[in-house]
Amino acid sequence: MLHETQPELKARSPLPKRGILFYARELFRLRLDKSTSRVSLAAICFAVLFSVIAGRLVQLAVTSETASEFRRAASSEISAARPDIVDRNGEILATDVRMVSVFAEPRNIIDKDEAVELITAVLPDLNASELRDKLSTKKGFVWVKREITPRQQAEVHRLGIPGIGFLPENKRVYPNAEAAAHVLGFANVDNVGIAGIEKYIDSMGLQDLNGAGFNISAADLKPVQLSIDLRVQHALRDELMKGMTKFKAKATAGVVMDVNTGEVLALVSLPDYDPNNPVDALDKDRINRINVGVFEMGSTFKALTVAMALDSGKYNINSTLDARSGLRYGKFTIGDYHATHRVLTVPEVFIHSSNIGTARMALGIGVDGHKAFLRKMGQLTRLETELPESALPIIPPRWGELNTMTIAFGHGLAVAPLQALMAVGALVNGGVLIKPSFLKRDEAAARQDALQVIRPETSEAMRYVMRLNASNPAGSAGSAAIAGFYVGGKTGTAEKVINGRYSKNKNFTTFTAVVPADKPKYVFLTIMDEPQAIEGTYGFSTAGWNAGPVTGNVIERVAPLLGIPPRFEPPAQPFPLMSRLNAWGVR
Repeated sequence: MLHETQPELKARSPLPKRGILFYARELFRLRLDKSTSRVSLAAICFAVLFSVIAGRLVQLAVTSETASEFRRAASSEISAARPDIVDRNGEILATDVRMVSVFAEPRNIIDKDEAVELITAVLPDLNASELRDKLSTKKGFVWVKREITPRQQAEVHRLGIPGIGFLPENKRVYPNAEAAAHVLGFANVDNVGIAGIEKYIDSMGLQDLNGAGFNISAADLKPVQLSIDLRVQHALRDELMKGMTKFKAKATAGVVMDVNTGEVLALVSLPDYDPNNPVDALDKDRINRINVGVFEMGSTFKALTVAMALDSGKYNINSTLDARSGLRYGKFTIGDYHATHRVLTVPEVFIHSSNIGTARMALGIGVDGHKAFLRKMGQLTRLETELPESALPIIPPRWGELNTMTIAFGHGLAVAPLQALMAVGALVNGGVLIKPSFLKRDEAAARQDALQVIRPETSEAMRYVMRLNASNPAGSAGSAAIAGFYVGGKTGTAEKVINGRYSKNKNFTTFTAVVPADKPKYVFLTIMDEPQAIEGTYGFSTAGWNAGPVTGNVIERVAPLLGIPPRFEPPAQPFPLMSRLNAWGVR
């Protein structure tokens, strides 16, 4: 027992070391007792492999879903459709066209510098440093360029840069360029209305629908039909442009309005802008002077004073007023531009545009009565229409007798020209004050909220004196008395206020016309800012020499378009009441 045999020693000797390769060979030898181990290992390997793949897929899905959310949100925002805008005859004034914009997913762009270099080569107007900053962020979505052309889209597509894509969107297009620019306004690159009717459309709930996620298209939206007549709009703009050039005016503007419905058929303010590229829209010289500007309207305001006097019952068409000498008030003296130095009847006060006569009328009514009448005529509050842009009138902070005297002939109160025209419309349409509208409507709808502000008899008297002012040689409206259209009108010239003082050599001229004067359908207004005396005006720059003839040209051109045929025989008994009263000037 003390000595072990040789076989026993061999059996207890240490086993040789075996490596991984040995066990791998043993595992894959075709032995039945090793099959279970082989299957188990293979299963573990496949499980690990599929786990890695699944994890990567989840990661990609999450990243893609985030990017898609960005794209969906952007697409929803920019694809917001707007309804077409059409004129009263169905002509397109504004519509949407489909465009394409380039976006990037910075997370998926591998070589930022190469991407910037390639993209700016195709789109050279892009700023390379700004684009590099955009692509260097961790955002899932950034804009590269909005609204590219089909050729540019094809060139960017050919670059084949991962992480660069395209999104369709709507672009607002105005096929008539500057025509009706101040009425239409414009939409920005995101198709959101910024001004004019475009902003009005958004205020009526369009942006609320888009914000709520409603995916609407232009086909889902009913076109917005305006009161504007594109034919009249073009003609008015053309004639105003000619007049502005001829009389070297700083600016000019005009409007045509239906006196029975309040519909604005044309509105132009020059200089204007192209809403397709509204880079100049905010220039102070390109404001809408008809709706946004406020001005002292000069002698056109005398029509309101005469109407106030006649409607009060304190004066009638045959009343007389003393204009033999200036009207003194303290240290101030009111005189006439073309003094007659005699007693004048009411029609003569109107056609001679007597400051003295109208001031005496206003004093006869009194300060409180004068203010009440102008408030009733809509001249002391902001005029609100579909256009969001409007201005408050400038009213004297302390309104005394002197203010009433000067406001009677159009100085000392500044209003928007459209609200002055609204009042004139009421003077001649039977006495009904109808708020102007830029949407098409009929007379019944227009008169639902209208107010009777003067008696029909007063309205006939105002039609009579306005016609007399155009037909009588002493009147100031003869330059607009186009044969066949029985025009009535009133001129107005106001000295501009420069640095708080009236300028003696800078005028603001106005002309208001009614067609036809016996049964009015339309009123016309032309204003000119700083027109100059030219050859043939004998050194004058007053309204009868510039705004008047320009308005006459407009009437002659657009009256046939508005369905007013010329009449070369005067109407029988156009003003029956004036004939019965034997008013001054009745033939």
